[in-house]
Amino acid sequence: MPIWQLHMLNARSALTLIMAEIRAHAREMVAAVEAHLDLPRFDLVVRAGDGVIPEWGIAGHAPAPGIIEITLDPARVAPEHFRRTLVHEMHHLARWDGPGYGRSLGEALVSEGLAGHFVLQVLGGAPDPWDATRPGSGSLKQAGTLWARRDYDHGEWFMGRGRMRKWTGYGLGHRLVAEHLAEAEGRSAASLVAEPADAFRPALRRLLAIEGVEEPEEPAPESEAEAPDGDAAQDASRDAGGQAPRTPEGAPDAGTDQTS
Repeated sequence: MPIWQLHMLNARSALTLIMAEIRAHAREMVAAVEAHLDLPRFDLVVRAGDGVIPEWGIAGHAPAPGIIEITLDPARVAPEHFRRTLVHEMHHLARWDGPGYGRSLGEALVSEGLAGHFVLQVLGGAPDPWDATRPGSGSLKQAGTLWARRDYDHGEWFMGRGRMRKWTGYGLGHRLVAEHLAEAEGRSAASLVAEPADAFRPALRRLLAIEGVEEPEEPAPESEAEAPDGDAAQDASRDAGGQAPRTPEGAPDAGTDQTS
C-alpha cells in the first residue's frame, strides 16, 4: 500500500458531518486502485466549496506530482460520484510520475481519456457524463491540427468556455483511448499509465479515416520559450464527485489521516 495523507480543510466545520465517510471512501478507493496499478506517495486535500461540477456536486484536480485536490458540496455530493472522481484523479496521479499530465492538446486528450477508461476498469458502469460527450463536428480534425500545440485553450476544449461543446476534450479523449485499446490486445488504462501521448496518434488517424476526414497538416509546435507556463497542466482534470460511506467502527476523528 502507498503512503498517503488525507487533509480535510474543516476549520469552519463544513465537512464535519461527512468526514468519517470521506475517510472510509478514500481508504477503499486506494485499495481498489492498488489492485490495478502502483500509486506513488501522495497527499489528498478535501475542501467544501462552490467550484464543483453542477451535475455531481464535486470537482477533482491533480495539479502536480503527489497531490490530489477534491472540492465538494457536502449537501449534494453522492458516494458514487466521490469514488469515481477519486479514481479518475488517481490515474492522473500515477501518470504524473511517468510522462506527466502533459502541456499539449494531444497529451491532455490522452491523459483525460486514460483516466476516464481507468474509472471503468476499476469501478465499471457507464462512462461518466463528460466521457460520454459526443464531440462536435470538426473537433476531431482540429485535434489533429493542434495535437502538439501547447498554446491550446484548455478551458475551451474541456470546460466549454468558448465556442466548443462542453466537455468536448473529455469525449474526444475517451473515444481516442477506446480506439487505441481496440488495437492493443491485453492492454488497459492501467497498463498504459506511462504510455507517451504520441503512441495514440495512429488511433487518431484511424478515427479521422472512419469519419472520412483527411489528416490535417500539423503546424510545428512552438518553442519551449513561447509555450504557456503549464496552464494546461494546472487545469488538469476538474471532474465528477460524491459524498462518502459509513465509517468503520473505531475510526479516528482527526482531520489528517496517514495510511501505509
